[in-house]
Amino acid sequence: MNLRHVRKAHRAGAVALLTSSLLFSVAACGGDDKGSDKAPAVSSEAGKSQGKKATGDDTLPDRSETLATLKNDKGLEMVVYSAKRDSGGFLTVSGDFKNASGQNFVTPLQWSGQEEAVAGAGPSLAGMTLVDSVGKKRYYVLRDTDNRPLTTSNYDLTIESGKSLNFFAQFPAPPSSTSKVDLQFPGFPNATIEISG
Repeated sequence: MNLRHVRKAHRAGAVALLTSSLLFSVAACGGDDKGSDKAPAVSSEAGKSQGKKATGDDTLPDRSETLATLKNDKGLEMVVYSAKRDSGGFLTVSGDFKNASGQNFVTPLQWSGQEEAVAGAGPSLAGMTLVDSVGKKRYYVLRDTDNRPLTTSNYDLTIESGKSLNFFAQFPAPPSSTSKVDLQFPGFPNATIEISG
């Protein structure tokens, strides 16, 4: 064997070794991770916001009464059904966005708010705020420990004509003496809503 054939043989051996090493690495990374299909444990409040689409069954609002109906300039209605205070110190606002305009509505970026910290969470309603005019305080949508907003998120960016997007958003609860707050959301007029619970 001459020197040229020896070099070719060495190169072929190195390529074979590198290929088998890469295959072994890929196989090791995709190995049997027991329990890997389980979602990480999060608080019950945080769990509501993770990957919820408009059809999330556990976020469907109680539609037995209406607190406010708002309409934007594109014909989209925002119907608020409840603003419930719970024992954990949270206030949950829930309702529907209804598109009766006859055209598809593309949700604006402003709905997700302007905070860079929540930008990675995808589309959300983090731009919603509540104002306690008596206590002179503004309340923002709560975040979990990973900065994901505790609100409907990861929804389809388009609400088709005739369709609805149900929503919820969790806030710190105002003091028990506060019975009404002003809801503010980009593109819609402000509305005073009554707190229950």
